[in-house]
Amino acid sequence: MMARIFLALSGLIWFPYGLYLFFQPTYLADAAGIISTTATGHIELRAMYGGLQAGIGGLAFAGALRPALTRQVLFAGCFLFGGLAVTRLLAALGAGEFSPYTMFGLCFEWGSTLLALWLLRATPASPAA
Repeated sequence: MMARIFLALSGLIWFPYGLYLFFQPTYLADAAGIISTTATGHIELRAMYGGLQAGIGGLAFAGALRPALTRQVLFAGCFLFGGLAVTRLLAALGAGEFSPYTMFGLCFEWGSTLLALWLLRATPASPAA
C-alpha cells in the first residue's frame, strides 16, 4: 500500500509539472537558466522537460492504480530517478555549482530513488511474476 501511495504522490508531482513545462517552457529560463534560441530548442524543452516528465508521472499513476504494475513501475523509477540523481550530481560537481534549483532536484531525485528502491524491496512479488 505504501508503494502505491508513493507512486500516486509521484504522479501528482511529475505529471502536472510536465504538462506545465510543455505549455510554459519559458518558465525554465528564470527557474534554472535554461533557454532556447531556436524552434528546435523550444521543441526539445517541451519534449524533454514537458513530455518526459509528464510521461514519468503517467507511469507512476499506472503503478499506483494497477497493483499488478506496482513493482515494475518502482523498478523503472529506480532507474529514472536514479539516472537523474546521478547525472545531476556529477554535473553539479563538475561545474562546481549547486544552485537552489539544482539542490532541490538533487534532494527530490535522490529521495525518490532511495524510497523507490526501499519500497521495491519491501513489496512482495505477485505469484504470477
